[in-house]
Amino acid sequence: MQAEPDAENAAGGGPARANGTPVAPVAPATPGVPGAQAPSGTAGAEAAARSRRFPSITRDTARPEGSGRAVPGAVSTPARQWPMLSVLAATAVGLLATAFGYPRVGCLAIGVALIAAAVMRRVLPSVGMLAVRSRFTDMITYGLLGVAITLLALVMAAPKPWLVIPFMESAVRFTVR
Repeated sequence: MQAEPDAENAAGGGPARANGTPVAPVAPATPGVPGAQAPSGTAGAEAAARSRRFPSITRDTARPEGSGRAVPGAVSTPARQWPMLSVLAATAVGLLATAFGYPRVGCLAIGVALIAAAVMRRVLPSVGMLAVRSRFTDMITYGLLGVAITLLALVMAAPKPWLVIPFMESAVRFTVR
């Protein structure tokens, strides 16, 4: 992350408040002599004028690891972002299937798309816009959401579940009633 130090925000290069108004410099006290001021030309005054606090204004944020282009820059933009576009296409297919009356197939397509996103985030060195956070966080988020949606699609009771989990009926009965 690149950041502007608060002490150099003003046009004159001196210390400034967050709104840009200059602040009069205060020379630090000389160590060992109570109430004494250090000479203004010493290195101690310059070091004390800088704050060790994190700056209140930042210029940029760090990019997630692996967020570079998936294909070199000479290729068109859609081809460079193929991991994200493939996940979006599979999700769109799932939403269309759900809209046309096949909710189980649609949810399965969405869940598998998220699981594929987690696998791509793990395997590929750069995945373009599919990289949102750190690699580990993206893998866990995509993977857990994908597994949860896929399991819910398999256990869905419309009209008959494809996967029967013995404790699921009692768990649902306990939480709903």
